[in-house]
Amino acid sequence: MAPTSPVVARWELVLRLRELREQRGFDSAGFARAVGFTPANWSHVEKGRRMLTRRTIGPVLDQLEVPAEERAELLDLLTAGKERGWWAKSALIGPELQRYYGMEHGAQSIRSYDSLVIPGLLQTEAYARALISADVMIRPAQVDQLVAMRMRRRKRLHGPDPAEVTAVVGEATLVQQIGGPQVLRNQLEYLSGLLHTRANVEVRVIPFTATAGAILGGASFHLLDFSGYLPTFGWAESAVFGGPVDNPDQVRDLAFAYVRALDQSLSRTESLALIEKYLGV
Repeated sequence: MAPTSPVVARWELVLRLRELREQRGFDSAGFARAVGFTPANWSHVEKGRRMLTRRTIGPVLDQLEVPAEERAELLDLLTAGKERGWWAKSALIGPELQRYYGMEHGAQSIRSYDSLVIPGLLQTEAYARALISADVMIRPAQVDQLVAMRMRRRKRLHGPDPAEVTAVVGEATLVQQIGGPQVLRNQLEYLSGLLHTRANVEVRVIPFTATAGAILGGASFHLLDFSGYLPTFGWAESAVFGGPVDNPDQVRDLAFAYVRALDQSLSRTESLALIEKYLGV
């Protein structure tokens, strides 16, 4: 089981409440009035923009006639959602990125695609520092803190219940000298070490020779999956944008694109051999 994440707990709570409301045949506006909310405020609840309390959730559960066992589960989610994860204690990242880090912390498996850089979860400290320092929007005084946050995320690769991570990357990521030759070399050595020692980490390389290798261009995206009730969470990035993909159809499109990228990639063994070829091993 993945560790408990307040972000994931809040997401599950609002999704389950909305599903119960729809199953019971209530429209959103009518239900809001029945439980003491304005329609606008209840809409904020269902979209995760407003948190319920022990006091305000009581009439909601009563109106939905939630049985005792499920009621206890929902109250546990409410309690877990009140906690603050480590990612929420920094003013350097905005609410959307905090949401992503919280989702990543509680994910059972993570699928990533990136044609240009190694995904953040698999970066060395020096590689991450080179990327973060190159961002003209980031002040030098902020770099150390942002690098430390990126390194903390790597804890999900280890421990008793690590995330299952599969990263599909373009071969260009193995030769682009981000930070210089030695930084790149250390990054490739780190990837090699993960593939030799961590069964939960998979790196799959799309070689330059792949006939449709550039099919996704410079896109970067992540698909996070959870045990139990929750659907896949999507996140997409470009040079100037990074944000959640909340439309289920678009999440399915990303999942399809991921499968196409995976089909173009080398196997785990072949990808490791290519990484070590660049290392001269």
